[in-house]
Amino acid sequence: MDLAARRFAVDGYHSTSVTSIVDGLGVGKGVFYWYFASKDELLADILSDALRSMRLAQRDAIAGEPDPARRIEQGIRSSLRWLSEHRHLFVLMEFARTEARFAPIVRQGDQQTVADALPHVSAGITAGLLRGEDPVVLTMAILGVTAHLARVLVLERGDDADRVAEAAIAFCRQGYVAGGAGAGSGAGAGSGSPARRIA
Repeated sequence: MDLAARRFAVDGYHSTSVTSIVDGLGVGKGVFYWYFASKDELLADILSDALRSMRLAQRDAIAGEPDPARRIEQGIRSSLRWLSEHRHLFVLMEFARTEARFAPIVRQGDQQTVADALPHVSAGITAGLLRGEDPVVLTMAILGVTAHLARVLVLERGDDADRVAEAAIAFCRQGYVAGGAGAGSGAGAGSGSPARRIA
């Protein structure tokens, strides 16, 4: 699966044949079809494993952190690091979004990411660390900023993941208003230090 993932990312999914994969491993096609019914099934398994791996990295990054705002920040950092360290899988995820056969796997992963992040955002709102917005909208906004910066800066430009993470976190904390003027609105305004407030 690892060899196939790297071949798909470098040579393209459509251009990579089962023959080229098994030749790279020094085995026959029979071995491939013992494990996978088709090349499509192989990529589906690669995508599912990748999404699971990133989710585990996020879970490990926030383990033991009591502050919900810091859990969100650590989740952003771990996500960007994972995507940077597994660029070939990031490439495949982006490809999969454009293919009807595979897009549902990525969409399901996106939905799971929202479900995973939502409790931390809700806890942050309750604690007065995040703005008192609709928690689902706020969760999707945080994830949207992070995903776009990951795609453009990490995947396309090759920028350092930690620097991109800090930029995403800073934006989510303060928004686009100079001096964070918008950070005082909503529930819990004035509570917590500015450095810890998100959005």
